[in-house]
Amino acid sequence: MTSVSSATPEIELLRSRFPYLGEKAYFNYGGQGPMPRSAITAIIDAQDYIQKAGPFSGAVNGWLSQEASQTRSAIAQELGTTPDTITLTEDVSVGCNIALWGMDWQPGDQILMTDCEHQGIIAAVRELQRRFELDVSICPLLNTLNSGDPVSTIQQHLTPKTRLVVLSHILWNTGQVLPLAEIVKVCHEFSADQQIRVLVDAAQSVGVLPLNLTHLEADFYAFTGHKWWCGPAGVGGLYVRPEAQLNPTFIGWRSVITNAAGDPVSYQSDGRRYEIATSAVPLYAGLRSAIALHSQFAPAEERYRLLCDRSAYLWQRLTDLPNVTCLKTSPPEAGLISFQIDSGKHQSLVQFLEEKDCFVRTILNPNCIRACVHYFTTESEIDALIDLISYQLNQ
Repeated sequence: MTSVSSATPEIELLRSRFPYLGEKAYFNYGGQGPMPRSAITAIIDAQDYIQKAGPFSGAVNGWLSQEASQTRSAIAQELGTTPDTITLTEDVSVGCNIALWGMDWQPGDQILMTDCEHQGIIAAVRELQRRFELDVSICPLLNTLNSGDPVSTIQQHLTPKTRLVVLSHILWNTGQVLPLAEIVKVCHEFSADQQIRVLVDAAQSVGVLPLNLTHLEADFYAFTGHKWWCGPAGVGGLYVRPEAQLNPTFIGWRSVITNAAGDPVSYQSDGRRYEIATSAVPLYAGLRSAIALHSQFAPAEERYRLLCDRSAYLWQRLTDLPNVTCLKTSPPEAGLISFQIDSGKHQSLVQFLEEKDCFVRTILNPNCIRACVHYFTTESEIDALIDLISYQLNQ
């Protein structure tokens, strides 16, 4: 294969805008990305403005509304949709819960989820199952990582009682990219009587894949800004397809329209209907700044190509190591590379690497180590990771 060349001047300039990136070899973008200086500054400036203008003044209240609107627009532009379809949330789990609890469940309804979902979503689905006497079925996608057909596997598990399919666009544990458009099509066309909805955990896909949610047609797409977008923790979003309206579960002043007497008379007609009340609005400026930094560097398609180049390079370097096995037997299609070491002492290796300022993480199911590369990860970072793994395994 062709190796990733040394970092270009453009990449080096971009990396210089991340003040703490130069101090470590960072491979935990799937958990949380480092923030660029511009995003940190934007948050500080926003806080300063609020305090100087008066935290609950007319000027600030108007500014808060503008910040939210601008943030929905920035997100929508990156995701190929319109601002009215975007609900601002704190994180992926909040977005998923809005969709899960907003459906009208009846006893015996079925939720189909994969065997590769995050524990937070699993716990929420189990609580729904308990409260509403639902049937929860698990679709085995883990074994389709290197062979098999995820679309037909899901299709075989759909039943007349299936009302919602819960899955991830990119599986957080193995890095597999699911053919989401085909899966959505199968779900929507399964029954002429009732369309099966699709809820997507997009924690690992937003900021990685070029996306057009309008064309993708997933019903609910929950994402965050603090991972691959490298924004601040505490800001995420939920896309709701216009044809797949939900009932609000958590309700506050942002959710509703009031009359002249101040009484709530209806819900907002756009994504605000699922928002609640006071949020850390200065974080919105940080997220917009982070998104702008990426989009100004290159279009999403080019960033994805660069990311896949770096992912393939790391995969090949890991594959060449004795006593190391990558879960995927071919170069990954995303920035997540999961691997195992023969000794099985994954946590010990992760702790050793962290002591050397090289950051990866363990995954429990399947039992492995996960390393994440971004489009601006350098060959020297990857080589440093490989050298440290090789050194430790030879001790």
